[in-house]
Amino acid sequence: MSGAGSPHGARVAVIFAIGAATLAAADAVIVRALNGVVHPFVIGFFRAFFGAVILLPWVVLRPSVLRSSHPLRQHAVRAGFKLLAMVAFFAAFSWGPLADVTAIAFTSPIFVLLGAALTLGERPGPVMIGAVALGFAGAMLIVGPSGAGFSLAILLALIGAVLQSAIQLILKSMSKGDSTSTLVVWNLLLTVPIAFAFALPFWVTPGAKELSLLALQGVVGTACMGMMTHAFSLAPATIIAPVDFLRLPLVALGGFALFGENVALTTLCGGGLIGLAALIAARSGKATSG
Repeated sequence: MSGAGSPHGARVAVIFAIGAATLAAADAVIVRALNGVVHPFVIGFFRAFFGAVILLPWVVLRPSVLRSSHPLRQHAVRAGFKLLAMVAFFAAFSWGPLADVTAIAFTSPIFVLLGAALTLGERPGPVMIGAVALGFAGAMLIVGPSGAGFSLAILLALIGAVLQSAIQLILKSMSKGDSTSTLVVWNLLLTVPIAFAFALPFWVTPGAKELSLLALQGVVGTACMGMMTHAFSLAPATIIAPVDFLRLPLVALGGFALFGENVALTTLCGGGLIGLAALIAARSGKATSG
Protein backbone atom coordinates (compact mmCIF):
# COMPACT_ATOMS: atom_id res chain seq x y z
CA MET A 1 0.00 0.00 0.00
CA SER A 2 1.33 3.41 -0.94
CA GLY A 3 2.21 5.86 1.80
CA ALA A 4 0.45 9.15 2.29
CA GLY A 5 3.33 11.05 0.77
CA SER A 6 4.03 8.80 -2.24
CA PRO A 7 3.43 9.96 -5.84
CA HIS A 8 0.98 7.10 -6.37
CA GLY A 9 -0.87 8.05 -3.19
CA ALA A 10 -1.07 11.66 -4.39
CA ARG A 11 -2.50 10.59 -7.76
CA VAL A 12 -5.13 8.40 -6.11
CA ALA A 13 -5.94 11.23 -3.69
CA VAL A 14 -6.52 13.64 -6.58
CA ILE A 15 -8.87 11.12 -8.23
CA PHE A 16 -10.87 10.82 -5.01
CA ALA A 17 -10.89 14.61 -4.61
CA ILE A 18 -12.21 15.03 -8.17
CA GLY A 19 -14.97 12.55 -7.36
CA ALA A 20 -15.81 14.43 -4.16
CA ALA A 21 -15.92 17.79 -5.97
CA THR A 22 -18.22 16.31 -8.62
CA LEU A 23 -20.56 14.92 -5.96
CA ALA A 24 -20.53 18.23 -4.06
CA ALA A 25 -21.59 20.01 -7.27
CA ALA A 26 -24.34 17.42 -7.76
CA ASP A 27 -25.49 18.06 -4.19
CA ALA A 28 -26.00 21.76 -4.95
CA VAL A 29 -27.89 20.95 -8.15
CA ILE A 30 -30.19 18.53 -6.28
CA VAL A 31 -31.06 21.26 -3.75
CA ARG A 32 -31.94 23.63 -6.59
CA ALA A 33 -33.99 20.88 -8.28
CA LEU A 34 -36.14 20.64 -5.14
CA ASN A 35 -37.20 24.16 -6.16
CA GLY A 36 -37.98 25.40 -2.66
CA VAL A 37 -40.75 22.81 -2.17
CA VAL A 38 -38.93 21.29 0.83
CA HIS A 39 -37.86 23.58 3.68
CA PRO A 40 -34.05 23.74 4.19
CA PHE A 41 -34.36 22.32 7.74
CA VAL A 42 -36.36 19.37 6.39
CA ILE A 43 -33.70 18.86 3.69
CA GLY A 44 -31.08 18.88 6.46
CA PHE A 45 -32.96 16.16 8.36
CA PHE A 46 -33.35 13.85 5.37
CA ARG A 47 -29.74 14.45 4.31
CA ALA A 48 -28.56 13.27 7.75
CA PHE A 49 -31.18 10.50 8.01
CA PHE A 50 -30.34 8.82 4.70
CA GLY A 51 -26.61 9.26 5.37
CA ALA A 52 -26.98 7.57 8.77
CA VAL A 53 -28.98 4.72 7.20
CA ILE A 54 -26.11 4.10 4.78
CA LEU A 55 -23.53 4.05 7.59
CA LEU A 56 -25.50 1.97 10.14
CA PRO A 57 -24.55 -1.48 8.72
CA TRP A 58 -20.87 -0.48 8.87
CA VAL A 59 -21.30 0.74 12.47
CA VAL A 60 -22.95 -2.57 13.42
CA LEU A 61 -20.03 -4.50 11.91
CA ARG A 62 -17.46 -2.18 13.54
CA PRO A 63 -18.94 -0.93 16.83
CA SER A 64 -15.46 0.13 17.97
CA VAL A 65 -15.82 3.16 15.68
CA LEU A 66 -18.14 4.66 18.31
CA ARG A 67 -15.38 4.83 20.94
CA SER A 68 -14.49 8.46 21.42
CA SER A 69 -12.17 10.35 23.71
CA HIS A 70 -14.48 13.37 23.64
CA PRO A 71 -17.74 13.87 25.58
CA LEU A 72 -21.01 13.44 23.72
CA ARG A 73 -21.90 17.12 24.15
CA GLN A 74 -18.80 18.12 22.17
CA HIS A 75 -19.88 15.92 19.26
CA ALA A 76 -23.40 17.36 19.59
CA VAL A 77 -22.12 20.95 19.39
CA ARG A 78 -20.19 20.11 16.24
CA ALA A 79 -23.22 18.33 14.75
CA GLY A 80 -25.38 21.38 15.51
CA PHE A 81 -22.92 23.72 13.80
CA LYS A 82 -22.71 21.33 10.84
CA LEU A 83 -26.50 21.25 10.53
CA LEU A 84 -26.81 25.05 10.60
CA ALA A 85 -24.04 25.38 7.99
CA MET A 86 -25.79 22.86 5.72
CA VAL A 87 -29.16 24.59 6.11
CA ALA A 88 -27.62 27.99 5.34
CA PHE A 89 -26.06 26.63 2.15
CA PHE A 90 -29.25 24.74 1.19
CA ALA A 91 -31.28 27.94 1.49
CA ALA A 92 -28.65 29.88 -0.45
CA PHE A 93 -28.61 27.29 -3.25
CA SER A 94 -32.42 27.39 -3.37
CA TRP A 95 -32.68 31.19 -3.64
CA GLY A 96 -29.49 32.39 -5.33
CA PRO A 97 -27.34 31.74 -8.42
CA LEU A 98 -25.52 28.43 -7.90
CA ALA A 99 -22.13 29.72 -9.10
CA ASP A 100 -22.24 32.85 -6.90
CA VAL A 101 -23.16 30.87 -3.78
CA THR A 102 -20.45 28.28 -4.48
CA ALA A 103 -17.82 30.99 -4.96
CA ILE A 104 -18.79 32.66 -1.67
CA ALA A 105 -18.65 29.25 0.07
CA PHE A 106 -14.93 29.11 -0.76
CA THR A 107 -14.32 31.97 1.69
CA SER A 108 -14.49 29.42 4.53
CA PRO A 109 -10.68 28.89 4.72
CA ILE A 110 -10.28 32.65 5.09
CA PHE A 111 -12.59 32.63 8.10
CA VAL A 112 -10.62 29.69 9.50
CA LEU A 113 -7.52 31.90 9.48
CA LEU A 114 -9.34 34.70 11.26
CA GLY A 115 -10.89 32.28 13.75
CA ALA A 116 -7.54 30.66 14.53
CA ALA A 117 -6.05 34.09 15.21
CA LEU A 118 -8.94 35.09 17.49
CA THR A 119 -9.56 31.83 19.38
CA LEU A 120 -6.33 29.83 19.19
CA GLY A 121 -3.86 32.67 19.53
CA GLU A 122 -2.25 31.94 16.15
CA ARG A 123 -0.57 35.08 14.83
CA PRO A 124 -1.01 35.47 11.06
CA GLY A 125 2.01 36.68 9.11
CA PRO A 126 2.02 39.06 6.15
CA VAL A 127 1.24 36.25 3.71
CA MET A 128 -1.80 35.18 5.72
CA ILE A 129 -3.03 38.77 5.99
CA GLY A 130 -2.56 39.16 2.24
CA ALA A 131 -4.58 35.97 1.64
CA VAL A 132 -7.44 37.32 3.76
CA ALA A 133 -7.39 40.63 1.86
CA LEU A 134 -7.35 38.81 -1.48
CA GLY A 135 -10.27 36.60 -0.47
CA PHE A 136 -12.24 39.60 0.72
CA ALA A 137 -11.57 41.37 -2.59
CA GLY A 138 -12.86 38.33 -4.46
CA ALA A 139 -16.05 38.24 -2.41
CA MET A 140 -16.61 41.97 -2.96
CA LEU A 141 -16.12 41.48 -6.70
CA ILE A 142 -18.97 38.95 -6.71
CA VAL A 143 -21.39 41.02 -4.62
CA GLY A 144 -20.25 44.50 -5.75
CA PRO A 145 -22.14 46.92 -7.99
CA SER A 146 -21.19 45.06 -11.16
CA GLY A 147 -21.78 41.64 -9.60
CA ALA A 148 -24.85 39.81 -8.36
CA GLY A 149 -25.48 42.20 -5.47
CA PHE A 150 -25.70 41.53 -1.76
CA SER A 151 -28.80 39.34 -1.66
CA LEU A 152 -30.24 37.10 1.06
CA ALA A 153 -28.70 34.10 -0.70
CA ILE A 154 -25.23 35.68 -0.57
CA LEU A 155 -25.72 36.52 3.12
CA LEU A 156 -26.72 32.92 3.86
CA ALA A 157 -23.70 31.63 1.92
CA LEU A 158 -21.43 33.86 4.04
CA ILE A 159 -23.12 32.59 7.22
CA GLY A 160 -22.59 29.03 6.00
CA ALA A 161 -18.92 29.75 5.30
CA VAL A 162 -18.43 31.22 8.80
CA LEU A 163 -20.13 28.21 10.41
CA GLN A 164 -18.07 25.86 8.24
CA SER A 165 -14.89 27.55 9.47
CA ALA A 166 -16.06 27.10 13.08
CA ILE A 167 -16.53 23.39 12.38
CA GLN A 168 -12.98 23.17 11.00
CA LEU A 169 -11.60 24.80 14.15
CA ILE A 170 -13.53 22.35 16.33
CA LEU A 171 -12.27 19.45 14.21
CA LYS A 172 -8.72 20.70 14.60
CA SER A 173 -8.88 19.94 18.32
CA MET A 174 -11.12 16.85 18.17
CA SER A 175 -9.05 15.08 15.52
CA LYS A 176 -6.17 14.81 17.99
CA GLY A 177 -8.13 12.29 20.07
CA ASP A 178 -10.48 10.55 17.58
CA SER A 179 -10.11 8.94 14.18
CA THR A 180 -11.77 10.49 11.15
CA SER A 181 -14.22 7.55 10.99
CA THR A 182 -15.35 8.14 14.57
CA LEU A 183 -15.87 11.85 13.95
CA VAL A 184 -17.88 11.22 10.76
CA VAL A 185 -20.10 8.56 12.35
CA TRP A 186 -20.90 10.55 15.50
CA ASN A 187 -21.59 13.64 13.40
CA LEU A 188 -24.17 11.87 11.26
CA LEU A 189 -25.82 9.95 14.10
CA LEU A 190 -26.26 13.05 16.28
CA THR A 191 -27.33 15.29 13.41
CA VAL A 192 -30.46 13.16 12.82
CA PRO A 193 -32.27 13.94 16.11
CA ILE A 194 -31.01 17.54 16.18
CA ALA A 195 -32.17 18.12 12.60
CA PHE A 196 -35.54 16.50 13.34
CA ALA A 197 -36.12 18.89 16.25
CA PHE A 198 -35.32 21.89 14.04
CA ALA A 199 -37.41 20.56 11.13
CA LEU A 200 -40.61 19.86 13.12
CA PRO A 201 -41.98 23.46 13.03
CA PHE A 202 -41.58 23.51 9.23
CA TRP A 203 -42.54 19.89 8.55
CA VAL A 204 -44.40 19.03 5.37
CA THR A 205 -44.03 15.43 4.23
CA PRO A 206 -42.24 15.46 0.85
CA GLY A 207 -43.89 13.88 -2.17
CA ALA A 208 -42.49 10.83 -3.97
CA LYS A 209 -40.38 12.91 -6.37
CA GLU A 210 -38.92 15.08 -3.62
CA LEU A 211 -38.29 12.06 -1.38
CA SER A 212 -36.36 10.31 -4.14
CA LEU A 213 -34.22 13.43 -4.63
CA LEU A 214 -33.60 13.65 -0.87
CA ALA A 215 -32.60 9.97 -0.76
CA LEU A 216 -30.23 10.54 -3.68
CA GLN A 217 -28.80 13.56 -1.87
CA GLY A 218 -28.18 11.46 1.24
CA VAL A 219 -26.21 8.94 -0.81
CA VAL A 220 -24.33 11.68 -2.67
CA GLY A 221 -23.50 13.60 0.52
CA THR A 222 -22.23 10.54 2.39
CA ALA A 223 -20.16 9.38 -0.58
CA CYS A 224 -18.73 12.90 -0.97
CA MET A 225 -17.73 13.02 2.70
CA GLY A 226 -16.10 9.60 2.49
CA MET A 227 -14.19 10.36 -0.72
CA MET A 228 -12.86 13.70 0.52
CA THR A 229 -11.88 12.19 3.89
CA HIS A 230 -10.01 9.41 2.10
CA ALA A 231 -8.32 11.91 -0.21
CA PHE A 232 -7.00 13.89 2.77
CA SER A 233 -5.68 10.65 4.31
CA LEU A 234 -3.61 9.94 1.18
CA ALA A 235 -2.08 13.35 0.43
CA PRO A 236 -1.42 16.76 2.05
CA ALA A 237 -4.12 19.42 2.03
CA THR A 238 -2.00 21.54 -0.32
CA ILE A 239 -2.54 18.90 -3.02
CA ILE A 240 -6.23 18.30 -2.31
CA ALA A 241 -7.37 21.91 -1.82
CA PRO A 242 -6.87 23.05 -5.45
CA VAL A 243 -8.98 20.15 -6.73
CA ASP A 244 -11.92 21.23 -4.58
CA PHE A 245 -12.24 24.42 -6.67
CA LEU A 246 -13.37 22.21 -9.53
CA ARG A 247 -16.78 22.56 -7.88
CA LEU A 248 -17.22 26.11 -9.20
CA PRO A 249 -17.15 25.33 -12.96
CA LEU A 250 -19.12 22.10 -12.40
CA VAL A 251 -21.85 23.93 -10.47
CA ALA A 252 -21.86 26.71 -13.06
CA LEU A 253 -22.24 24.11 -15.82
CA GLY A 254 -25.09 22.39 -13.95
CA GLY A 255 -26.83 25.71 -13.32
CA PHE A 256 -26.57 26.66 -17.00
CA ALA A 257 -27.59 23.26 -18.41
CA LEU A 258 -30.50 22.54 -16.06
CA PHE A 259 -31.76 25.93 -14.91
CA GLY A 260 -30.61 28.35 -17.61
CA GLU A 261 -28.36 30.32 -15.23
CA ASN A 262 -25.71 32.48 -16.84
CA VAL A 263 -22.41 32.96 -15.03
CA ALA A 264 -21.18 36.54 -14.78
CA LEU A 265 -17.54 37.36 -15.49
CA THR A 266 -17.36 38.94 -12.01
CA THR A 267 -18.33 35.59 -10.47
CA LEU A 268 -15.54 33.75 -12.31
CA CYS A 269 -12.95 36.42 -11.48
CA GLY A 270 -14.10 36.73 -7.87
CA GLY A 271 -14.15 32.96 -7.46
CA GLY A 272 -10.64 32.80 -8.89
CA LEU A 273 -9.38 35.38 -6.37
CA ILE A 274 -11.05 33.54 -3.48
CA GLY A 275 -9.56 30.25 -4.68
CA LEU A 276 -6.10 31.78 -4.96
CA ALA A 277 -6.44 33.25 -1.46
CA ALA A 278 -7.45 29.88 -0.01
CA LEU A 279 -4.50 28.17 -1.72
CA ILE A 280 -2.05 30.78 -0.42
CA ALA A 281 -3.49 30.35 3.08
CA ALA A 282 -3.27 26.54 2.88
CA ARG A 283 0.35 26.57 1.67
CA SER A 284 1.38 29.22 4.17
CA GLY A 285 -0.23 27.25 6.99
CA LYS A 286 1.57 24.11 5.83
CA ALA A 287 4.91 25.91 5.85
CA THR A 288 4.28 27.40 9.28
CA SER A 289 3.29 24.12 10.89
CA GLY A 290 5.93 22.06 9.13
